Amino acid sequence: MLRRCYLLLAMCCLLGIVLPENAEGQAAPATNGGYLVVRNIIVTGNKQTRTSVILREISTVPGDTIYLRDLSATLEERRKQLLNTSLFLNVTANIKNWDGDNADLVFEVWERWYTFAFPIFKLADRNFNQWWVEKKHSLDRVNIGVSGTQENLTGRNDALSASLQFGYTQRFALQYNLPYIDKHFRHGIGILASYKRNREVNDSTNFNKQHFFRKDEFLRQVYVVGLNYSYRKAINTRHQVFVNYNYEKVADSVAILNPNYLGKGRTHISFLDITYRLTYIKADSWVYPLKGFNLVAEVGKKGLGPWNDVNDVHIRLNMAKYWELRPKTFAALGVRSQARFSNDQPYINQQALGYGDDYLRGLEYYVIDGTSFAVLKSTLRQELVSFKVKLPIVPKKFNTVPVRIFAKAFGDAGYAYSKFPGNGTLNNRMLYTSGIGIDIVSFYDTCLRIEYSFNQLGQKGLFLHTSVDM
Repeated sequence: MLRRCYLLLAMCCLLGIVLPENAEGQAAPATNGGYLVVRNIIVTGNKQTRTSVILREISTVPGDTIYLRDLSATLEERRKQLLNTSLFLNVTANIKNWDGDNADLVFEVWERWYTFAFPIFKLADRNFNQWWVEKKHSLDRVNIGVSGTQENLTGRNDALSASLQFGYTQRFALQYNLPYIDKHFRHGIGILASYKRNREVNDSTNFNKQHFFRKDEFLRQVYVVGLNYSYRKAINTRHQVFVNYNYEKVADSVAILNPNYLGKGRTHISFLDITYRLTYIKADSWVYPLKGFNLVAEVGKKGLGPWNDVNDVHIRLNMAKYWELRPKTFAALGVRSQARFSNDQPYINQQALGYGDDYLRGLEYYVIDGTSFAVLKSTLRQELVSFKVKLPIVPKKFNTVPVRIFAKAFGDAGYAYSKFPGNGTLNNRMLYTSGIGIDIVSFYDTCLRIEYSFNQLGQKGLFLHTSVDM
């Protein structure tokens, strides 16, 4: 037994978990029965985050029993659970005051910076390549402004954000999310209000390319106000309900160019959008997962009561599975899909592939309108290097930036259905792409993807992205 305990402590060292200590500060394995009973859970290092919020994420409570064979894996899992809250730069797990079968678990946290105020410089187009190549990197298609966020406002992982934006899209937005409003840390609420307007409108699609119409006057205005409710009993599963009121109006010229833009030649519409979303994440990282599984499933209804100018029932299902094939080699397989149960929709409600994160890598220059779609994505990654960069001048707490670089190969397949495809040559047909690339990952949820992709049209090119690919 003693030999197994020392082997266990060596494994903890390799995983970055601090060695357990007894009351006198000496390293001491538990030798009675092959398990320990958690006496207390102690949290140190948190100045703004409430201790109760941290304890809620650990999912271990005093009185729990941990077998020695599972000790290192359990501590590492709890440590990553805290990191996945995005509240901390680093977390260490320690075992102290080991007395017989009883011991204290100690988690030391390094809080990240929670106050951000930064200028907005954002492209109006769907991705960097569309802006750089097709739109000739025009500065008229850039949004500028200022955005401010106070994360962890009251120490309960809540966030207040506001943005004031000018340029291609003039926009004002205010949002607040409070994940816990009850003493059991299960229920949360949020509010949202936004307004935006444009002098240019994507009024139609021609041969799977967006067509834009521009005038000096404001052609489009959109108002959104909303509430959301969340319920999270366990660590990995979250239930959310979103209720948004939407009002949109366009100039007469837009409705004349495309009577189906808002449908039936209308110049203004309003609709209520109610969505239920289930999120399940059990992965080593919620930002850039390499091992584990995640799922996002939602069902929604647009159009209720008198606010029903857009009317549909829609279902979305996004899933991804991640494997470690061998040390530093990882595989991922994901599905993104959507189905609308009303095919006769206005133009603004027919965005299928090419919008947001719903696209095939290698088809970034195209959009495929429709009411339903499915995409299968596969990726093989190899970690090339992992290192830390020291930043000068920056306070010591924040001056170390971890960087990981991965090489990858990938392949995608997809299909988008439209009842009225028009001249869209990519609609209602199977699509295939593949490629190779580099991912550069750091903290504060940043990822730079550099990809060289091929598609079934015989086209190839270099594409840049700043979000995780699945």
